[in-house]
Formats: sequence, C-alpha cells, structure tokens
Amino acid sequence: MARPVMKPVFEERMRELLPDKEDFEKYNEIIHKKPLNYIRCNTLKISCDELFNRLKKKWNVVQLFPDYPEIILIDQELGPGELGNAIEHLLGYYYVQEVCSMMSVLALDPKPGERVLDVCASPGSKTTQIASKMQNSGTLIANDIKLDRIRILAANLERCGVMNCVVTRNDGVGLCVRLAETGFKFDKVLLDAPCSGEGTLRSSAKTFLMWNPKVIKKISREQKKLLANAFKCLKIGGSLVYSTCTHAPEENEEVVDFALKNFPVRLEKLNLPLICRPGVTSWKSNEFSKDVSKCCRIYPQDNNSEGFFVSKFTLLDEISPFIPQNFKNGKY
Repeated sequence: MARPVMKPVFEERMRELLPDKEDFEKYNEIIHKKPLNYIRCNTLKISCDELFNRLKKKWNVVQLFPDYPEIILIDQELGPGELGNAIEHLLGYYYVQEVCSMMSVLALDPKPGERVLDVCASPGSKTTQIASKMQNSGTLIANDIKLDRIRILAANLERCGVMNCVVTRNDGVGLCVRLAETGFKFDKVLLDAPCSGEGTLRSSAKTFLMWNPKVIKKISREQKKLLANAFKCLKIGGSLVYSTCTHAPEENEEVVDFALKNFPVRLEKLNLPLICRPGVTSWKSNEFSKDVSKCCRIYPQDNNSEGFFVSKFTLLDEISPFIPQNFKNGKY
C-alpha cells in the first residue's frame, strides 16, 4: 500500500510552521507511523495502582508521568482490537485515549462539586476524564448535536460509571445561548472544538485526502461563534479551555486572538506534562496578540504523539450584554 503524502498546499503550510528543515523532516517521518497505545485509568472504578498491577500481568505497561499516574502507555505491539476487547476495558476500568487528548482536561482542572460544561462532548473521552476528576460530584453537562454520536457518548458514560452527568442534544451555539438566557453559569467550560483534524494523521490516514484549505476558513468562523457564546455560560473568574486537534493557526491562534480582542478574558500560561511549543504570534498577513504565545502547540515529533492545541482563558467580567465588534448578523 502506497504511503499517503501531504497535499502540496498543506506541505507548504507545515513548512512555514516548521521552518527548520530537520524539524519538518522529523514531522514528516512520524506522521506516517502508528500512534502509541495510551490508555487513561478511570479512577471512578479502580485506582491507578490496582489497574497498573492488573495490566502488567498481560502487557508491558509504563506510567511516564509521575504527577499523572492515570496516564498509562502500553509499550508493545498489540493485536487488532486487543485494547478494546480486554476485560478491564469492558468493565470501564480504562479509556483508550491518545495522550494529547488528555491535555485539555488537565488544563481545565475540574474539581469535585463544580459545574462543568463540555460543549462538544462525543465520543466522551474528555467527558469521562472530567467526571473522574470531579469524583462524580457536582454537575457535568455533556452536549453533542448528532444522535448517533450521543449514543456513543451515553454508552461510554455508562461503561465508565459516570453518574453526575446530564447529556443534551443541541448545536453548541444554541445550547450556550439558552443556558446564558437562564442565567445558569459554569465554573469550567471545555470547548474541544470541531476542527480540520490536521493533528490526527497518524491515526487517520484519510485526513491526508480530506484536508482542504477552504474548509479551514469555514471552520474558523464556526469556532469563533462557538467560543463567543460559550463565554456567556461562564462565571466571572471561571475557566474555559479551548482546544483542537489541528495545527492550523486559523483554527487556533486566530480564534484565541479574536477572543482576546473582543471579550474581557485573560489567557493563562499552561503547565502540561508534554513538550509544548508557544502559540504563533503571526500567520500570513495576520498579527496576533503577543499573549497567544501562552497557548500550547503539541507536535507529533516532540512527544511521539498526535498533534494538538490547547489554550485556557479566565473570564474577568460579565459578558452577556457584550457584543463583539466584529460580530454582525452571526458572521465574524
């Protein structure tokens, strides 16, 4: 089977993001390799030590991050479906989750007893991680728009023993608007936004074929609208994490820059267990706020992982009456 190749325009963009030739070649090499087998211990059902001791009897398991023992690497080749068919997985003792995907919730840092909103929740990897951090207390709302995705989300919540979660079916903007109108505010909001998926090339080779620069611009507008309305659901002093699994600045720093210039928010510096590169402060003809350098860009060649982007905001003031200056008739 022929090795998939980057479309010329995508390669040009990645070379601009990774101007060092050696760095780009490392990126180009690793995106054609299968991702590592990471799982996350579901502490709602089992302790990290107990799960580790069970799994080491069948696999070579490693806990790479002392501060996050729930992150476990299966450091060996596995057969097709082996992780998903293991009894520990069926019992909900762990969730098969790429290590980059876990960074959003680590940045959000949800606590027991809080109100948390997961705007785009399915299939539930981050929702179950949030519930685990909340120790099944407080209120967690998990939303998605498609019924088939809701079914997957609900099944994963049930398997993992999540009991503090309400599942809603709505488009993200509509849900946030209605919640804001009721005055129901959240301590924490996760917006893991739909994106072009550039960071998933290792696990999804079809992304090489599906990638389209026109789609990036369309998605960027939708992401800004989602973020603008998600802020309205947040308590003053509350935290919102905006994340994507793409490298495109239009979907990452441009969206963050839009938020900084239109809302009373502060961007927080992140301290995550993976190697993070700072957000880019300019792209093409656009100059962004210097604060976007606080964002975290996760590249596959730095961590032997997928690609990801994480940013964290704190809301400084009430925004319900605030209308962004670039917002007209629903378009940014």
